[in-house]
Amino acid sequence: MSMLILLAGLVIAATILGYAMKAPEKVRTAAIATSLVAGLLIVFGSAALGSVRFVGASQIGIVTKNALGPKLAGGKIIATEGEMGVQAEVLSPGWHFWYWPVLYDVRTEPLIEIPEGKVGLVEARDGAPLGQGQLFAPEETSAEFKKMVEDAGYFLGGAGRKGPQSNVLTPGRYRLNTQLFEVTLVDRIDVPQAFVGVVKSNVGGEPSVEVRATDSEDPVVLAGPNEKGIRAQPLPEGPHPLSPSAFEVTMVSTAKRVIRFTEDRQLANDATEEEQPIEVRTSDGFTFPVDVRVVYRIDPANAPIVIRELKDDEKNLLDNLNSAIRAIFRNNAESVKALDYVNQRSQQEQQSLEMLRIAMRSVGVTVDAVYIGDVGNEQTLGDLLKTQTDREIARQELETFRQQQLAAEQQKELERTRQEAQEERRLATASYEVQIAEQAQQRRIIEAQATAEAIKIEAAAQADAYRLIATQVGPGNAALLELLRIVGERGIEITPRVMVAGGGAAAPGGVPGSPETVALIGTMLDSMLSRQEPGEAGVPARAANQE
Repeated sequence: MSMLILLAGLVIAATILGYAMKAPEKVRTAAIATSLVAGLLIVFGSAALGSVRFVGASQIGIVTKNALGPKLAGGKIIATEGEMGVQAEVLSPGWHFWYWPVLYDVRTEPLIEIPEGKVGLVEARDGAPLGQGQLFAPEETSAEFKKMVEDAGYFLGGAGRKGPQSNVLTPGRYRLNTQLFEVTLVDRIDVPQAFVGVVKSNVGGEPSVEVRATDSEDPVVLAGPNEKGIRAQPLPEGPHPLSPSAFEVTMVSTAKRVIRFTEDRQLANDATEEEQPIEVRTSDGFTFPVDVRVVYRIDPANAPIVIRELKDDEKNLLDNLNSAIRAIFRNNAESVKALDYVNQRSQQEQQSLEMLRIAMRSVGVTVDAVYIGDVGNEQTLGDLLKTQTDREIARQELETFRQQQLAAEQQKELERTRQEAQEERRLATASYEVQIAEQAQQRRIIEAQATAEAIKIEAAAQADAYRLIATQVGPGNAALLELLRIVGERGIEITPRVMVAGGGAAAPGGVPGSPETVALIGTMLDSMLSRQEPGEAGVPARAANQE
């Protein structure tokens, strides 16, 4: 376009000059001068317009200098100091002046765009040579690498190295010189869930980091940052912008895995791998298969050790684990008899687990559990197991007899204990009865003593009363009054058999008294008898007839 503008200006200038040459002779000189000035102005104007370059918003301008500069030296292909050739600096979007058509070629190209899920591998066509033995440029920080690829002058000024770059372009748009950098799109490295990515670096110096697997005392040398070899730090799950050429990533599962050794070739629900059953031989010469299930896992921190020790191949891991399991089970079986092996399943599980843990921890594998399923079969242990069954039945019958005998002895002892308890109860009852009798006897004695004391007191009181009455009415009358009181209180039935007599003689019955006394007694008896009709209760019929 710029060249066309310049050519158009020359044509216009030549046309004006041609018309000036045909002008009349009087004005020819002035017309020629005027046409020369106009032609020069048109030529310079078209040249100025031809030097203008425009770069779109999503483009870059690649400038090539064709003349007026030294040649590139030393195998360089990009000019950084005004040499002829492709210039390091690119034109940004907008208008740019003084890029003369003859001196410069300006070519616009689209920006480099990295879509999501991809990374851009970068290879530099120019720059300082790589170090001896190096296949990739050294690693840089993301910010430093972005500055290097978008500023070719900075890259070629000593910061960058020619050849494949260790860093990659992450998703986005980049304004870089496509004559210096070649960009190839590849898939981004994504570590899935329940995995880690073990990185083998092809960039850097010799590895120098010593690490140890879980519970292991043996150190393993791995690579640190900017070192070549298997990196000690694995990649966690998620996206990672790495060059698959500079960094080889091996995915290692950190989930629990189960390997089964069984005759059933159908994969079990909990198994990730199936192997043939383990054949063991016991000390008494029996050979039989053992169904085994081993649960193992790889801790994230141990994943680099696993990759280093097992040569980057999961098949090597399974082969190594397979060999260790078979060797341990065979060695354990050599020291026991077949029946003991069958009966000591839990002991064999625990012993094998401990030995497997020791054997596998040096390569970074953690064994969580060992389970033994079927031991032997009808062909290998049928007769032996039948013998064991018969022996077990006999042992159970003997044990049953012993239990019955023990129960009989216990029943006998229980009866004896019950009898002794009854006798003790009887003895205790008799003892209590003796104590009760003694207490009752003591109570009766105390009551008798109390009664005697009361009688004694009462007799003394009565004696005092009799003496007082006798003093007042005389001894005879006092005795008569007491007699009458007793007869009345007790309801004694009496029949008069005496007659009242005078003369101071003693009354019949030997009761002394004065005539007055005798008369009084007679009167009282008569009064008592007169209150009862003949034939009433308490009055004898004989007395009634006498009346």
